[in-house]
Amino acid sequence: MSPAGPSAVRRVDFGSFVRPAEETGAEGPRVEVLLGYVVVHADGIVLFDTGMGVPDDETERYYRPSRIQLPVALAAAGVRPGEITMVANCHLHFDHCGGNPSLVGRPIVCQRRELETARTDGYTLPELIDHSGARYVELDGEAEVLPGVQVWPTPGHTDGHQSLVVRLGDGTVVLAGQSHPSAADFAAHVSGESDAPTWMTRLLALDPARVLFAHDASVWEPPARRSRSTR
Repeated sequence: MSPAGPSAVRRVDFGSFVRPAEETGAEGPRVEVLLGYVVVHADGIVLFDTGMGVPDDETERYYRPSRIQLPVALAAAGVRPGEITMVANCHLHFDHCGGNPSLVGRPIVCQRRELETARTDGYTLPELIDHSGARYVELDGEAEVLPGVQVWPTPGHTDGHQSLVVRLGDGTVVLAGQSHPSAADFAAHVSGESDAPTWMTRLLALDPARVLFAHDASVWEPPARRSRSTR
């Protein structure tokens, strides 16, 4: 990208939690990472997801989280909370928007449908949604929120789930959030091993260089790029 666009994407490690067997579809529970991403841009810094909120005691025991607090997580990525100029959440479950109240005054970009659903009983933690100073930018579909940074609806995990498309100088990076549980699940859809959501055809037409996820540290790259990187 030109100097006016995004210059880097950095991973933010917010810790981990234990997903119980009844949610994994496997024989036992598994530990899942919780990742956000910083987009460094000439016009500011965008934070995609903000970590895990603190639910009731029963939910806390259920997921057994190991949290890295927002300032510590950001510091490891070379950023201070005061430098964040915009927040985007892939969706508004409590494990993705837990740090939003700590970033009062920053615009929070989300799909209108997602915010409406988040305000219904039992969806998430209400105090993470309508906290004092919350400032939402509600979208109905795709939007360019900064030059070279686009929001794309990627429904599936929730109806209002969204991803970020970041056009860097070395290729397009997709911050896919929880559109897929893992890079392997994304690869299975690309290969046709399982039925892909309809939005994937348009997303893949962007020829992304990398796709990054919220609950998996693995990175999906197209086969041609992987073969070049191993030569």
